[in-house]
Parts: sequence; structure tokens; C-alpha cells
Amino acid sequence: MDEATGPQSTFQRLKSVCAPLLGSSLLTPASIPVALRLLSQLGDILRQLQSSAQPLTTPTITYVFFPLSTILRRNELANIPDQVLEKVLDALSLLCDTWWWDMDIAAWEQVFMLCSAILGGIDRKGKGKDRDEETKVAATSCLWALLRERTPSEGPSEQPAEGRAHTIMQAYRNHAQSAKFLPVLGQTLNSLLLAAESPHLPLQRVSLKVLSAIIGQYLPDGFVPSVLPGIISSMSKIALGTKTSKGWANGDIVADALLVMQYAIVRAVGDDVCLREGAVRSLDDLDDLVANPHISATDHTPTAPYMTRRTESWLRGTASQLHIAMNAMSPLVKHPTPAALVGLADFSAKVLAATTLTMPQSRPLLLSFLLSLKVSPFERVAVLSDVSLRQVLRSHNSGRHHILQTLLQISRDNLAALPRLLLSHADSKVEHAAQILTSVCSLATPSTNSPSGITAISAGVGKLLGPHGHVEKWGWSLLSTLEFVNPPIVVTPTSAAQLLLESDPSAPHDVAFPELTMQLVNSRATYEALEQMFRALGATAGDECLFAVEWFVDIAMSGRSARAVAALWCACRLLEGAGHVSTGAPASSTLAANRTRRLEKFARDLARRIGETWDDEDADMEDQFPEVSIPRSDVHEDNVLVEHVTGLATIRAVPGETPSKPSKPAHAAIQPMLHRSLRLQLLSVTAGILESRFPPLLLHTLYPVLHGIISDSPFESASAMAALSAITNHASYATPANLLLSNFDYSLDAVSRRLSRRWLDVDATKVLAVLVRLVGRDVVQKAGDVVEECFDRLDEYHGYEVIVDGLIEVLQEVVRVIEEDEANRLVRDAPPGQDIPYPEDPALRVNDFAEWFNHRHDKEQETKPSRDSSYPREAWGKPEENAGAEDGGETPQDDGRAAESPSQALTHQIVSRSLYFLTHAAPQIRARILLMLANAVPVLPESALLPSVHQAWPFILNRLADAETFVVSAAAMLISALATHVGDFMYRRIWDDVWPRFREHLRRLEQADASSALSRRGSGAVGTESAYTHSHRLYRAIIQTLTAAARGVQAQDATNWEILVLFRRFLHNQVHDELQACARELYGALNKQNEDAVWLVMSATMGEVEGPMTFLREPRWDIKENVRLILQM
Repeated sequence: MDEATGPQSTFQRLKSVCAPLLGSSLLTPASIPVALRLLSQLGDILRQLQSSAQPLTTPTITYVFFPLSTILRRNELANIPDQVLEKVLDALSLLCDTWWWDMDIAAWEQVFMLCSAILGGIDRKGKGKDRDEETKVAATSCLWALLRERTPSEGPSEQPAEGRAHTIMQAYRNHAQSAKFLPVLGQTLNSLLLAAESPHLPLQRVSLKVLSAIIGQYLPDGFVPSVLPGIISSMSKIALGTKTSKGWANGDIVADALLVMQYAIVRAVGDDVCLREGAVRSLDDLDDLVANPHISATDHTPTAPYMTRRTESWLRGTASQLHIAMNAMSPLVKHPTPAALVGLADFSAKVLAATTLTMPQSRPLLLSFLLSLKVSPFERVAVLSDVSLRQVLRSHNSGRHHILQTLLQISRDNLAALPRLLLSHADSKVEHAAQILTSVCSLATPSTNSPSGITAISAGVGKLLGPHGHVEKWGWSLLSTLEFVNPPIVVTPTSAAQLLLESDPSAPHDVAFPELTMQLVNSRATYEALEQMFRALGATAGDECLFAVEWFVDIAMSGRSARAVAALWCACRLLEGAGHVSTGAPASSTLAANRTRRLEKFARDLARRIGETWDDEDADMEDQFPEVSIPRSDVHEDNVLVEHVTGLATIRAVPGETPSKPSKPAHAAIQPMLHRSLRLQLLSVTAGILESRFPPLLLHTLYPVLHGIISDSPFESASAMAALSAITNHASYATPANLLLSNFDYSLDAVSRRLSRRWLDVDATKVLAVLVRLVGRDVVQKAGDVVEECFDRLDEYHGYEVIVDGLIEVLQEVVRVIEEDEANRLVRDAPPGQDIPYPEDPALRVNDFAEWFNHRHDKEQETKPSRDSSYPREAWGKPEENAGAEDGGETPQDDGRAAESPSQALTHQIVSRSLYFLTHAAPQIRARILLMLANAVPVLPESALLPSVHQAWPFILNRLADAETFVVSAAAMLISALATHVGDFMYRRIWDDVWPRFREHLRRLEQADASSALSRRGSGAVGTESAYTHSHRLYRAIIQTLTAAARGVQAQDATNWEILVLFRRFLHNQVHDELQACARELYGALNKQNEDAVWLVMSATMGEVEGPMTFLREPRWDIKENVRLILQM
């Protein structure tokens, strides 16, 4: 729309304000309110025009500027109120945004000087009071409108803006750098530096913006060195927030202050300007070595006023002072706001790239800033730092080689400083050093913002870890401080891994390695940073790190000390990085990597070495026990040993006192358990590297893993289980059971070699047992070899109790695994009469009694006499043999019995060949055989089970008389299993053989409890307080066995009555809860056989029955609650 036409045009709107404003230009107490109102309206109109993108023409701008300038001319500047001056400056700022394109130099200069005078307080000299902060903000904003650089898109649309913005900017810059205007520029700079330190945030923010524009665009090159110290001093205070009460400066303020410093440093000591003036020389080629600088250091050519010449001596001093100032800004790395961190990253990158030659001592500092920010939790900061580092390292100038060397030197320095930092318990510093190394290594790999890495870093890190990296220097000092704490020892009957397998050993388990704890590191984040550092070093160096890994492994295999443990940990972490494998993550999450043949060969040799040296527990212990010279007894003998000692002289309190043996240093402690656990981690790493090519190595590595599972240490056992899980996943097996079954021969061969006369390992039998347990139900396919191996070794080592016990444990484990498979358990018919329900209707009970009473004297029909089938009358299998002989030929054996399954045949073989050990001298072996027989009962058919039980029955009865409680309990468990599954066969044996012995045990236990200090006290108390005493366990075994007999064996009325009477005391509420529960089970089973007898005994005991049964009353026993549960009252 045309500004001169149309209703409510722009010009008319401005005229309606400017005309009255001109009339009120002379400020008096009466006109000031009117002027303020009109100035506010003018500012609102200009802002609306600016937001609606309606440009003002030069005549319109001049028209608006006239009343504003009139106010400034007709009134003393010092007498203009702050509010009026603020409104005037706001209007000028809005006008200058557009006027900048057509403003003449004189007007530009006058407005600049006006704002500078107001900001510096020159306008009110002698008044004793500065302008308020809002007025200074308006003056500074007006300066920003005058000084900021425009882009071509901001120019007027009717005028061509290509190159025009640069031309106008250059004209203003030339005028500002003139000798006449330079003092004004300097005074303005000083005023802005003072305003930038104001606590008023808007003034501080806009002052820093104007400072960045003046320093970056308007100051002459020779003038910047003159004002550099003041700028750096002020900006350092602002960035560090020394005048703020909250500790940290605002993030935007820090970023703006760093930007001002960046402009000042780059323009004062940048490579380009210093090269032009000869303060520094560039050595890009051989000609530069003989070339003379353009300006000699001794050149005394006069310089212009206010200017400073850049010389070598000036540069050395200035660079040193700048380094001190930038080093003081190190705390900014921990600034909590991302804006400040982004500003620091940009500052470091720009200054580093521009001052490579002039400030070599600051390169490590600036690089450390960028490396620290690269691991920032703020993604924007981390990405910017990574991109900046890669850009600097990929630049084509000669300085990038210096930066790269500095970067690698930082890596060496931080690696060498780790031992000192660890000893000082400075977790934060250790974490910082580790993160610096990790950041350096990450530059060698591609990122989302860079398709390729910096190959020179890979070469440098590879050199550090290679043959020429002096690993024997920094590695040895590092090992002396990386001490690990032994995990607490927990004594348990079974290992943690075995407890894990109790649920389902064939199920897949993703088990993580247990966490280690460092002696000198308290923070978990620091420990993880160290782990990540070593992995990053290995991943960056690639195959070149194998030299360092081998060096660490050699140190580790030379002993079992804390230093050897630390060496294993370092080797494991480095190898994880080189192979791109992580022991802390499932195998499915491991990134696929192209692994070289050299790495795979190294992993193969390492795995074989670990397997072959697993049993070498007596390794060289020179580090653990240093030799001490012993004085000779005969001082007159020749060649007397002389020990030269340096240090403090030893002074003894008592002459002739024998000096005590010096204590071993902390690092000399032997840690075999941690050593084995870390070797298992190394095995899992080699499996991750070789993957599908690892199974052939199981011949050497399976035994160490299985040996670790049976360890008494939960830490080592969990580590072994995690190693087995990792190897299973890496080798592409579904479960550990599948892995072990597929390589069963390897495991069996390893165990067999350790059970020979040349090499006898008592743990080999435990390894075999856990192998059977891990394989699970599928062990039947391979168990024949295991059983033959066990019996061969039993024949060979029958005199060695420990070996025999271990082999019997293996056989017991085989039978237990077979028994736990539901498919192997036989379904037997219920004993006759056991499944007949007891009549519930009392009338039916009376009718049955009447029927019996009427026919009680009737003679029974002649029937074929039945014989007791509890023992054989002739040799088993004899009728079949005779029948075959009578026919004169061979006939197939068909006695009505089904053929044995492989599981039953194997169990039958184990049972038949193990019965002889029922009389072994070792009680634990006798107990194992009894428990093994109990596990075999549900599996074997009667044709295979009963002959063995019949043959061993006298020995089983003798075991009930053993002095060891666990043997008696095991025998009771066997009898209970037999009573449950072959009750008819056990009828006579239970009531004629077992019950009298149980009754004698009860009598003896009652007498022993009367004099035992562990017995329960009080009226009618029975048993002991603890559930772990011998008497308690015997009571429990006897009650459980009789319960099984009551359920599976035909009852005898007289014996049942005796049991009902004897076991009433265990229903007393003062008895141990476990025994009460067992007693309730017993009476519940008896209640199903003879409910009347149970009711009569219970009621008589509680005194509810009168007459001849009162002798059963026991008022000292409170059995009401248990009786209610039994009778379901």
C-alpha cells in the first residue's frame, strides 16, 4: 500500500503522533507526561510496522526523526528524564533498523556518540547520578541496531541488496577505524565492558552482543592487542560468575562472554594476523626453514597511536597470560546448562583452529575442553564437540598435525596419570581422565555426523598399545594401583549356580558376570568409565593392541597376586574392545564385526592356554613372597652373604631382639578366586570372538567352566555360570544342556584324564556330577559311558574315601536326573483296599456291622491257601527256564513283563552294582547309596527292584542302627519310598522288621531328650528347640516313613493302635511346628484307614471319653487345634 494515500495510512498514523510530539519537545513538568504518552504511542506504531514487515522510506524516517532530534536539541541532555530518554532511544533503535541502509555517516556518528555518552555517563557529568539500567539497555540496543551486520535478505525490496550490505558495512567500519573516531570507539568499548558486569541481566546480555559486534567487526587489527587484557579480564569474571551469588552465571551470559573472548583472542593472536606481522613462522615446506620473517623482532618502526605491534616476545607473553586465563575457565566444563557448554565447545573449537601456531601451550587445554564436552549428557553439546573435533582434525592447514600429536600426547598423559589419581582416591579425576581417553578413541570410529573416522588416531593408539608403546612402563605402574577387593565369602552347601539350576537346567539363562569392586575406586560410575576406557582403547587399536593384551596375560599367568588379577582384568577389557564383545551384555546385542585372522588366532591360542593352565595353582610366586636374605650361622665361613640396604636405619627397643617378619605389601595378597573368575571372563570373550569356530576348543575349555560352577565361592560359581551362558550363546546353542550334550565326550575325556594315576583331581568327580545335572534328562543317551567310567574308577580307587564319595555322588546324580523326569516314573496300581472309601453315612456303617455280626460264626469256604509273596519261594526265572528245557528248544522269554526302557536298564545297572557300598566304612557313602536307592524306586519295575531290595534288606535294616543321624534318615527315606511304591512287598518288612526298630529309637530319643540341654522346657514339652538337632531329624524321618507306610502298606490293627498312642505327644502345641505338621499327616493317613480308632484315641487323650479309656487321658498335652484339623471338625 502507498504510504501517502489511503485512510489510516502509515504516514497519517505517524503524523498524528509526531506533530503533537514536536509541540511538546520543550520538556517542562507539564509537558513531560504528554511527551511520554506520545513517545509510547510512537514506539508502538513503529513496532507494529516492523512486525508487519512494512518498510519505512527514507523521507518517512527523516520525518519521524525530526521531533526526536528536536527533543534532544531543545533540552539539556543531562536534564532529560530517564523515562523520556529511554522512550526516545527505543524509537531511535526501531528507526535505525531500517535507516541503516540509507543513513549518512554523520547521522550514524551522531547517534553512536549519543548512545555512547549515555552509556558511559558522560551526559550527566557533574550530576552525581548515572542513568538507570533501563535507559542504558535502550542506549545499548540502539548501538546494536547501528552496529549489527545485515544480510541481503533484510534490505529494502525495491533496492538491489546484492553486495550492498557489505558495502555499507565496510563504510561504517572504515569510519569507526579512523583516527578521529577511534577514541570514541575505545570509550564506548570501556563503557560496554563495565555494563557487561552489571547484575541487570537484560543490560548484561545486550552489552555482550554489542561487544561481540565491535570487537569482531569494528576494532582495527592493531588496536585489538591493546585492549585484549581488559577484555579477557572482564569476560573471565562474567563467564565464571564471580559476582553472582548462586555460583554459576546464566548459561546464555556465559556463551556470550565466551564469544566476545573468542573474537578478541582470534583477532589479537590468530595465526593469520601473526603470520602477516611476522610474530610467528609457518613451517609448511623446506623453504620456510630459511625464510626470514617479514618483520623482525628488533624492528623499531613507529606505530600509529593506540596500536600495538605483534612481535615474538609480545606473543610469548600474551600467549602465556591467555593460557592462564583459559585454564581458569576449566570449571565451566561442569556448568549445568547446555547453553554454556555449547558456548564453551564453540569457543574451544574456534580458538583452537585459529591459534594453532601462536598458542601451542594452550592446545592441550582446549582439546581437553572439547574431549570432556564430547561425553556430556546433553546430546547437543556432545554432537557439537564431536563435529568440531573432527572438523579441526580434517582441516587442510598445517596445524592439524600439531593438533593430532597433541591429542595423542593427551592420551599418553592421562593414561600415565591414572596410577597417581587412583592412589589419591580422586574418583572424579579418575573418571575425567578415563572419559578423555574414551573421547579420543571415539574419534577413530564413524559417527552419525561423520561417515568415517580419523585413521591417524587409530594408528596412534595402536602405537601406544603396540611393541613401541612402552607398555611395560605405564602398564606396570597401572597394575600396582588397580587392586580388586575379594568378595565376601559365604559358606553354603551348594553353589549359587547349582541353586540356579534347581528350577530347570535345560532352560536358557542369560546370566551376567558378577560385578567386581576396586580397592581404590568408590564410585560405580568411575569403575564403568575405566571399563569403557580400556574397551575403547582396544577397539581403536584393533589388532595392534594384542601386544599389550599378551603382555598383561603373561603377567597374569605368572602368579595369583592382586597384580596378576589386575592384569587379567586389563587384558579382558582390551580384548573385549578389539573383538567388539562385551561380557556385560547378552550375546544377541553384540555388534557384528569383521575380525581378522590374527585376532582369531590369538583368541584361539589364549583359550587353549587358559584351559591347559587351569590346574596350575602353584604358579611362580616371586611377587608374592620376595626372597629375604638369611644371615649365616658361621660368621667365619667364606663367601658371607652381604645385604645392602638403603633407607632408614632400623632401631630396636631391646638389644638382641629378633626383628619381626616384615608385612607383605598390599598388592602381594594372593587372590586365586578372582584370578579364576577373570580367566572365565577371558574365555567368554574368546568365545565371542571365535563364535561358531569356538566349539573345537571346548576340549580344553569345558572343564575350567564346569570346575568353576562347583566352586564353594558364590562369586566364582556365578562367574562360571555366566561364562557357560556366554559360550552357549556365542556358539549358537539354544541352551547350556544342548552345548554339553553335543560335546559330552570332551567333558568326559577331561574328567577321565584327571582321574588317572598320573593326574588325580578330587574335584573331577564333582565336575562330572554337575555335568550330569546340567545335561538333564538327555543324559541317558551318554550316561552309559559315565556309569562305566565311575565303576571303573571305583574298582581302581575303592580305598580312597574322597574319590569313592565323589563317584557315588555322580551315580546318585544320574539316578536323580532320571527320577525327576516324569516320563520315567512308573504308574503302579493302588494296593487292594486302599482306594475303598470309608462309608460316610452312619446308617451304612451300622448295616455293615450288623451283616458282619450275623455271619461272624459262618465257616469260610475252602480256598487255595495263599502264600506270602513278600519273598521268593524259588529262584526267579526258574519256571521259564524249565519250560524252555522241556520243550527241547529255545523259546523267547515272555513272562508278561514289558522290556526295560534305557533309563530303567541304566538305573538297574547302577543299583545292582552299588549295593555292596551299603556296608562301606564311610557313613556319607552309605547315606548316598540309600538315597540313590530311594530315587531309583519310582523308576524301576518290580522285577528289577524287588530282587535288589530283597538282597540288600539286611544291610538296610542295619543302617537303621547306625550312629549317624543322616544315615538313619536316608534309610528311612528309602523305606518310605518302598512303602509308597511297593506296599505289598513291604507289608511284613514294615511291621515285623522296621517298626520294632523305630519303637526302640523313640524310646531312646525320649530318654536322651530328658537330659539334653537343647530340649524344650515346660509341661508336656517334646523334642528340641532347634530343627537341626539329631533328635528332631530322627523324629521327622520316623514320622514321615510311618506316614508313607500308612498310605501304601496294608494296616495291622494292633500296630496301628500302638502308633496312635505313641505319637500323640507330637500333636502338642508346644512341639516344633515341623513335627506337628508331620504328625498331622500321619494321623490323617491313619484316619483314612480307621476313623473310629483315631477318634477314640484323640477324644480319650483330651478327656472327652469316660469309662475304660480314661487311661489315655493326658492333660499336659494341648492337642485340641491339631485334632480339629485332623478330624476336620
